[in-house]
Amino acid sequence: MDFSLLQNPDVIHALKEGFIFTLTVTVLSMIGGILIGTPLAMMRLSNNFVARNFAKFYVDVFRGIPLIQVIFIFYFLLPKVFAFQSDTYWGPLFSSVVTFAIFEAAFFSEIVRSGIQSVSKGQVNAGYALGFTYGQSMKYVVLPQAFRNMLPVLLTQTIILFQDISLVYVISAPDFLGRADTLANTYGPETKATFYFIVALVYFCSSFLLSQLVKRLQQKIAIIR
Repeated sequence: MDFSLLQNPDVIHALKEGFIFTLTVTVLSMIGGILIGTPLAMMRLSNNFVARNFAKFYVDVFRGIPLIQVIFIFYFLLPKVFAFQSDTYWGPLFSSVVTFAIFEAAFFSEIVRSGIQSVSKGQVNAGYALGFTYGQSMKYVVLPQAFRNMLPVLLTQTIILFQDISLVYVISAPDFLGRADTLANTYGPETKATFYFIVALVYFCSSFLLSQLVKRLQQKIAIIR
């Protein structure tokens, strides 16, 4: 493997842009997934038959479909359906964020649901005793405690999300893996091993460091408890 390519400013710039794209999709998808997943979790725990079953159906569908198929659907099919044009596509960044936010919401909702259930029912009853509605009890009493309890699990799911972003390579998105592959095609087939090794090393180091932070966070939360 020829690591002298890393001395080329163009190579460094391209890899940097790809990594920034991957981080951007990860952060935006995490935020979107939590924003969608939290109401789904509350619907899943509600007494409303329609809301509860809709949330269950949503989770079951997206947990049962391969991620790669969801990417294809959101990138190739839905833009044509909504735009009523055969040659319309969403941009790779928008498609990637929407796809992963909606897909990951199914997983985040289950994490949030478990976090809510980890809070003692006495806390909810205390909120009702203060005159809070169900929504106010969730907002001011339950969710703050639930998010503290489930934060390590949310971050662990985010690490998995960060790794899964590499799948947008199949729609030619300029992510970290996609940029590395483009560079390999530019500089010759003999450089593929070098660029793929660099991608694997960066992913491993990033995931390992984040996992260590999650472990420390778990220890701190355990002490608080």
